[in-house]
Amino acid sequence: MKKYVILFISLFIAFASSAQEAKWHDLFNGKNLKGWTRVNGTADFIVKDKTIIGTSKVSKVNTFLATDKMYDDFILEFDFIVDDGLNSGVQFRSHSLKEFNNGRVHGYQFEIDPSERSYTGGIYDEARRGWLYPLTNNITAQKAFKNGEWNSGRIECIGSSIRTWVNGVPCADLLEDMTLSGFIALQVHAVNEANAGKTVSWRNIRIMTDNLEQFATPKTSHMIEQINTIANTISEKEQKEGWKLLWDGKSTDGWRGAKLDHFPEKGWVIDDGILKVEKSGGGEAAFGGDIVTIKKYENFILKADFKITKGANSGIKYFVDPDLNTGEGSAIGCEFQILDDNNHPDAKMGIVGNRTLGSLYDLIAAPDSKPFRPGFFNTAMVVVKGNHVEHWLNGVKIVEYERNNQMWDALVDYSKYRDWPNFGNAESGHILLQDHGDEVWFQNVKIKELD
Repeated sequence: MKKYVILFISLFIAFASSAQEAKWHDLFNGKNLKGWTRVNGTADFIVKDKTIIGTSKVSKVNTFLATDKMYDDFILEFDFIVDDGLNSGVQFRSHSLKEFNNGRVHGYQFEIDPSERSYTGGIYDEARRGWLYPLTNNITAQKAFKNGEWNSGRIECIGSSIRTWVNGVPCADLLEDMTLSGFIALQVHAVNEANAGKTVSWRNIRIMTDNLEQFATPKTSHMIEQINTIANTISEKEQKEGWKLLWDGKSTDGWRGAKLDHFPEKGWVIDDGILKVEKSGGGEAAFGGDIVTIKKYENFILKADFKITKGANSGIKYFVDPDLNTGEGSAIGCEFQILDDNNHPDAKMGIVGNRTLGSLYDLIAAPDSKPFRPGFFNTAMVVVKGNHVEHWLNGVKIVEYERNNQMWDALVDYSKYRDWPNFGNAESGHILLQDHGDEVWFQNVKIKELD
């Protein structure tokens, strides 16, 4: 009996030991490019001193060295070094499909960025939506990359959670479910003649695909901003931070017509988690009409994903007082303009572009260069802290202003709002989604009230 007990204990210890040991697999054998295939582009990849070296060539398209195998959930680690002036990255959950832009590689990318922008470790959606997690608000991560030296990268992809590190510093925390499987690839960015011949190198590329929850970095140690792109959801982290859905994705709860005591009976449709403004001829609040929150808000961070059809016009308003305008037209409030700048005439009206996408409508222009995602959902964010207000588009701040002062009042006096008393200076107001007679889609509308 004693013999069996000893045997059982020995087996248990061996099992426990194996369960606690991470099982890494080398993606690169250090000798050749077996298991990898070049896709798109003309850049060269060679193996030297147990290192994959990518050399840039003049080209209009990026070049990728992709794994032959597909991966869904994993923890990936690698070392990298890049010449100054050469942009690069590591693709994951990516694809090259004939039906998508004739085989162009698309999917998530761990950015390698030696420029002054310093976005290394941010998450870019190659050939689709652009930046999903720029390092705009993560100054610590921007300082993690060491230019001209070897750096270590780590990507943890588990279900819809994507997290990244550079040299042990947390960079990105993204919840995203558009693509859950794909290849891993090393990117050499397309360059002009000035940057031809520059190199980016990788070594010690290894992956783990088993027992990931056991070896994933604890969430409590990843105290950076989380971006949740999954429609109409509040994550555990968001809930703890005080975020709430303004629209639940399935009902009209919490909303009414701006000039009604109930939700409009026409003009708005809820379809598969999307709140749609129906096309009705381009009139301002002339069909279903604007909708507003039943509740008023004072200090807050508001996020709303929107998608515009060709030539569409709409907006997100705040500090709205529905009683100001009881006649025709839209309810009155400060507006985050939603517009197809290329195909709607309003973009060329107003003053120096102050009616373009993301602008504080008819008051302050957003820059011409802004991270808009044509054909996809975009995230508008409005931050209100007392008299300080910001407009953000897809993680980039595009408008910032102060209200309740002489300069603000002078600005209003030169706008279409000059006849509305004390415009934009209210302590609180409703939030509004605009019906401008064009088809526009909304989802993922959420708010965090600030003290």
